[in-house]
Amino acid sequence: MKESIGRKTRFVECRESRGLGVGGSLAQKATISESGRQVVAVAMGPGKRHITKPVCEITYELREQGIETSVIVINAGSGVPADAPDVSTSSLFGLDQIEIDRIQQFKVVLIHLGNVKNHITYKARLILRNVDMPAIIVCQAPVDFEDFAKIGVKTRVVMPKKGNVGTKGEIKEIITGVVRGTTISQAKLDEIVMKIKKWA
Repeated sequence: MKESIGRKTRFVECRESRGLGVGGSLAQKATISESGRQVVAVAMGPGKRHITKPVCEITYELREQGIETSVIVINAGSGVPADAPDVSTSSLFGLDQIEIDRIQQFKVVLIHLGNVKNHITYKARLILRNVDMPAIIVCQAPVDFEDFAKIGVKTRVVMPKKGNVGTKGEIKEIITGVVRGTTISQAKLDEIVMKIKKWA
């Protein structure tokens, strides 16, 4: 009988450019670090409003639990989509075709978002308009399935009204209370792992 002691080795085909100090050394925008094809964590990119430390900790925990997890950092991760009702920022959120193609290669997409309710729902809608796969939302603000269904996002619990479906992908799980820029609690990590395992 063989027993393994200590850490497990994971191979990560990593980023196209060097990491930044802010956000726990997550790569700069428009980069991907690949480790298998199970789960892709989508990050909005490092910056004052998008402290990405939880993405690194979530990815590390998922890999420790044997879930192959890659990370993609969106090129245009700041702001909100052009069709959001509160377009008040100087930048617009969007996806490049290469990002859509990369995300679509995985089984499950974990989307890490922030603390502004409208930003969370409309960013998730834009991503899921373009990728047809199950999604897990991780964010700081308290949101629920109804918030997404109201704007046409398909969810496991609540579906949009007939004729108002605006996404290919579907939200399967939501984890709230994950604060940007602070160490994520083990309880939240356990919740994320449990919910990812259901769909990966």
